[in-house]
Amino acid sequence: MNTPTAISTLSNIDIGLAHLNDLKALLAIEESAFKGDRLSRRSFRNAITSNGSALFIAKGESGDLLGYALLHLRQGTHLARLYSLAVSPNARGLGIAKLLVQACEEKALKKGKMLLRLEVSDVNHNAIALYQKMGYKEFGHYDAYYEDQTDAIRMQKRLRYAGGEQNTRAIPWLAQGTPFTCGPASLQMVLSSMHPDYQATPHDELEIWREATTIFMTSGHGGCHPMGLALAAKKRGLSADVWLSEAGPLFVDSVRNELKKSVITRVHESFAQQCEEVGVPLHYAAMPLEQLIEAFDKGALAIILISTFRMDGKKSPHWVVMSGYDEHCILVHDPDLDDDKQLPDDPPSPLDCQFVPIARDEFEKMSRFGQSRLQATVVLRV
Repeated sequence: MNTPTAISTLSNIDIGLAHLNDLKALLAIEESAFKGDRLSRRSFRNAITSNGSALFIAKGESGDLLGYALLHLRQGTHLARLYSLAVSPNARGLGIAKLLVQACEEKALKKGKMLLRLEVSDVNHNAIALYQKMGYKEFGHYDAYYEDQTDAIRMQKRLRYAGGEQNTRAIPWLAQGTPFTCGPASLQMVLSSMHPDYQATPHDELEIWREATTIFMTSGHGGCHPMGLALAAKKRGLSADVWLSEAGPLFVDSVRNELKKSVITRVHESFAQQCEEVGVPLHYAAMPLEQLIEAFDKGALAIILISTFRMDGKKSPHWVVMSGYDEHCILVHDPDLDDDKQLPDDPPSPLDCQFVPIARDEFEKMSRFGQSRLQATVVLRV
């Protein structure tokens, strides 16, 4: 391995994408750079071959590998994440880390990403200073995040100017406990934000699902009806408005079984009657995005139905919480901590599910589900 005296200038450093024949050298750097939380051979292999990641390496004049940076690119969003960065102890102080971060930024920009996020140990003062110098700002903190129980500082940088600061809300993030309880988990996030004394338990997650479910879907367990979620919210002390782009029964256009259609229809009619009885307003129109933003500015929070196709290739209805916006993006809390969104050997992270930036035009496409282009929004207030 080259020593710092053997590498006199950054002009000797070559930055490029890793190849499979770099695996041995990558593992050696990982072992020398970290005492814990190390990436495995499988993780590096997957990063090299995955379309959703970019693994940059730095090599010296003699061809020795001096460092790497692993970038994750979240599909369907404007978010990129610097997942890991390491420089060989023998090559530190040469500016290699900065070159690697710049390569990640350039890649993220080419992929249309607006934000690059990262986590750094709060005792890694050199790395923190570098990120700050490069324009990264702290926006969160996680206690005992790393294997050695040190805390993590969350930082982000706006790669593309979006004409103004983000307007966000401090909403506790929760993961859905089952594949079919995205709606209840989203409602629990809102309840936790608006009623600080509310306890978001797995029991209440299932209770909300039982209260709000359509009973059947095209396959598997039933999802949650927007009226059902509104009724569950009202029962727990919130005011709710429901915006629906169609007045008839929901989710029946792709259901072939007549019994299922009948049950879904009866559930829909029952929810509509209950909303009328308890005073939950039903607006049979798509809620305009500007009106949604106006409601957010006035203190409301919204649970919005989206199609996950642009995020994971699956045409599934999915509930998310609007957690902020800027001139170009809508930010959401996504309750789905899905292993499929990560590299197979890397643990899924809630950090990738919070304040997820989605371009406004992309968001408007996502928030239309099924053949009927259904739009459903539940607006919640204290």
